[in-house]
Amino acid sequence: MKIDLTVNGRAVAEEVEPRTLLVEFLREQLRLTGTHVGCDTSQCGACVVMIDGKSVKSCTMLAVMADGCDVTTIEGLASGAELHPMQQAFMDNHGLQCGFCTPGMVMSGLDIVNRHGNEPDDATVRRELSGNICRCTGYQNIVKAIRAGARAMGE
Repeated sequence: MKIDLTVNGRAVAEEVEPRTLLVEFLREQLRLTGTHVGCDTSQCGACVVMIDGKSVKSCTMLAVMADGCDVTTIEGLASGAELHPMQQAFMDNHGLQCGFCTPGMVMSGLDIVNRHGNEPDDATVRRELSGNICRCTGYQNIVKAIRAGARAMGE
């Protein structure tokens, strides 16, 4: 099947097998490897991308379902060498260790801001991250980073 979509601001027209997952399409066909596959069961959140401005676990969506959509991956956030405020907040607040979960955490952080505004409290951030797993950090700095990124996005 042929799909037409926008990925990180760029028009994309590609052939895909109907059973291809969006995460596979992004990683294997478009070579956007920042979106990770961590669990194969939609539990970990490492594959989170934005579809039309909403966070989606790309391992649970077929690529053909994104036909006509606007997809943003972690690679689409920075502007040249300038990181997006949420990415910068993760660096500044040590919201990562191994970095495997980080793209999904950053994308989920953006969704939290989109839905809850620029001043989410700790409890809101923790509740909203329940679908994202980090095996390294203990979450404290991830929560701190998302709150800092949210504030920076509001400035």
